[in-house]
Amino acid sequence: MTDFLAAEDRALLERHGLGSFDALWAKQLEAVDEPNTAGGGWSSVFRLEVEGHAYYLKRQSNYLTRTLHAPFGEPTFAREFRNISRYKKLGIPALQAVFFGQRKVEGEVRAILLTRALDGWDDLDSLLQRWSSLSAAQQSAILTACGQLARYLHGVRQVHGCFYPKHIFLQADGAGYRAQLIDLEKTRPLLFGQRDRVKDLEPLLRRAPQWSEAQQRELLAVYLEQSTDSSLVDSWITRLTARRSYKRAR
Repeated sequence: MTDFLAAEDRALLERHGLGSFDALWAKQLEAVDEPNTAGGGWSSVFRLEVEGHAYYLKRQSNYLTRTLHAPFGEPTFAREFRNISRYKKLGIPALQAVFFGQRKVEGEVRAILLTRALDGWDDLDSLLQRWSSLSAAQQSAILTACGQLARYLHGVRQVHGCFYPKHIFLQADGAGYRAQLIDLEKTRPLLFGQRDRVKDLEPLLRRAPQWSEAQQRELLAVYLEQSTDSSLVDSWITRLTARRSYKRAR
């Protein structure tokens, strides 16, 4: 596979000698967390700052997953990069790839994925932790942004697969909020209609206990383009509650 390097970042990275796989692999940086390990491989994340531009540099070695594209295994970043590219093509707001490449070096499979940092954005999880300190207008704007994001995602027939608060990033935009997604490794096409949609949305509501039922209805009303007291919102609340009970009972 030919390496990918975003045109907008090429000059900046090349000016600092970071426009190639080997240079990004060799760059000495401090990891932002403990490496993930599996099957004798590892995957780690680093923060890279160049002339005021911030990125996250992810490197992995022999950290493989089986996919339809590679039934014998491929780097997990390869799948994530394909999904980032698909989201961009479909117009789904999500993190942006700057560089992707993979190499086989003496039997070791290496991969690099560089993405733009979301500085100036807050993940929904952190906003939920201070939910009670937000104004009613801010809360409503966040619910609206999340409902719109989910509606567009499912409208172009994609399931995120990990639609959790920590994977939804928001930024204030006037009186409202903009929202986008990260962690696209498990995303897939929406194949089973409402069942897939309920399965995708339920974890979001389950992991946001700060939301009252009225606020859940507000989000669903945006998602379904209905009024909060509509029978369709009623039926979705019933389905989501049943799904939550099923998950808790397992």
